[in-house]
Amino acid sequence: MIQATELTKRYGTRLAVDHADFTVAPGKVTGFLGPNGAGKSTTMRMILGLDRPTSGSVTINGVPYHRLAAPLREVGALLDAKAVHGGRSAYNHLLVLAKANGLPRSRVDAVIDLVGLHSVAGKRSGGFSLGMGQRLGIAAALLGDPGIVMFDEPVNGLDPEGILWIRNLMKALAAEGRTVFVSSHLMSEMALTADHLVVIGLGKILADEPMAEFIAKNSVSYVRVRSPQPAELAPKLALRGWRVERQADESLHVYDTQPAQIGDVAGAEGLWLHELTLVQSSLEEAFMRLTAGSVEYHAGQSDDQSPPDGFTAAGWGTPQESQAPQVEERIQ
Repeated sequence: MIQATELTKRYGTRLAVDHADFTVAPGKVTGFLGPNGAGKSTTMRMILGLDRPTSGSVTINGVPYHRLAAPLREVGALLDAKAVHGGRSAYNHLLVLAKANGLPRSRVDAVIDLVGLHSVAGKRSGGFSLGMGQRLGIAAALLGDPGIVMFDEPVNGLDPEGILWIRNLMKALAAEGRTVFVSSHLMSEMALTADHLVVIGLGKILADEPMAEFIAKNSVSYVRVRSPQPAELAPKLALRGWRVERQADESLHVYDTQPAQIGDVAGAEGLWLHELTLVQSSLEEAFMRLTAGSVEYHAGQSDDQSPPDGFTAAGWGTPQESQAPQVEERIQ
C-alpha cells in the first residue's frame, strides 16, 4: 500500500504538490490523472525517494522508500523508459540490476520472456524502438517480483497488441493482490484499465474514489428519445418535472430520469417510441469537467469562444445541436 499524508513539495515560490492525501490500495488498478503540470511526476518521484517532500510524508507499506531493506523486491517502477545505458544489451541491463539487488539470474530470464523481448535480449538497448524500450522498462520494474508496481505512461509507444498486453498485465497483477499505480493521459485506456482514480490538479488532490463514482459525480447524463410523435410526447414528459430538450433531428433529450420511467409515460399515453438510450459522459468528459479550473497550460483560443459543454441548456421547444457523448446504454 502507498499512503500519502499532507504530502507537499515546493520549488522556490512554486507549490508543485499541495498537502496531498491519498491511498493506493492493493488488489486494484489505481489510475493517477491530472493535466500537464498538475504534480503527477513530482508525486511519483517523492514516493520513490527521488525527491524529498518539503513537508508531509509518503510511505510504502508503512515506511518511507529510503528505509526499505530491499527496495526492488517491494516496489517496481517505470518512470522513464529511456533511463538505460544504451550500450548495454537488454539482458545485461537487467542482469546488472539483478546482481545489485541480490536477485537470481533466473529472474532476468523470467521477465524477458514475460515482456516478449527474448528475441532481442542480446541487442543493445540504444537501438530499441520506443515500444521496445517501454517493454524493457516494464521488465526492470517487475524484476524483483514486487508487491507494488508504479507505471508512468506505460503504453507510450506500444502497438495495439502491446497496449492490450500491458492492460491485461496490470489487471493480472492487481488480481494477485498487488498494488498497481499507473499514470496516463490516455483516458480511453484508463477507462478500460483502472478500478480506482486519484486525480490531481495544480498540486491538489481533486478526487480519490472508484472509477464509477468519479464518472457519476462529474458528469451529466440524459435519455435520448426518438418517437414519431415528439410534439405530443414532450409536454407529457415535462409535466413530470423532467427537463426536456428538443433536438434538430426531432429527438428529445430528457434529463433527471431513467429510460424505464419515460417508457411508462409513453405507454400510458398511447404514444410510440423508436428509441430509448441512456447517454452518459465518458471518463474523458468527467475528467475535463472536474479539472477545468486546474489546467495550467491552455491552447490558444479567441476571446469570443467558450469551451464546448456537450449539453444544451435550452427548453424543449427550441431545436438544439449537442455533442455526441461517448458512452451509451441502449434499451432494447
